[in-house]
Amino acid sequence: MAAQRGRDLLLKIDSTGTGSFQSVAGLRSNAISFNAGAVDITHQESAGQWRELLAGGGVKSAAVRGSGIFKDAASDATIRSCFFSGAVRAWQLAIPDFGVIQGLFQIASLEIGGRHDGEVTFDLALESAGEISFTAI
Repeated sequence: MAAQRGRDLLLKIDSTGTGSFQSVAGLRSNAISFNAGAVDITHQESAGQWRELLAGGGVKSAAVRGSGIFKDAASDATIRSCFFSGAVRAWQLAIPDFGVIQGLFQIASLEIGGRHDGEVTFDLALESAGEISFTAI
């Protein structure tokens, strides 16, 4: 797989619940991380006292981070509304030459900042709120 442009990594939200996704405008960067909690099943007779883990045990989660500038009134209003209402919405993260990750997420944090000589920026953090699917491209 050849190198890809970071700007092709798209974050989209289904703001109406109808399956129609709109891109979050003004993003400059975003990333996703997957986590799987381990369940320790080590006991007195574990070989050499090495830790043992339960296969498939634990809780899985995904977190998405994004940052950018406010650019599009519609997507800005959607983000604001979802945060203040605590809504859980369907989101997509399209990764070029890799696939599309989709699932329910809640906005866990929304930070807004700016410098006196620059633009207003935002940082967004999403936490998974259900099963995540992956579709290869």
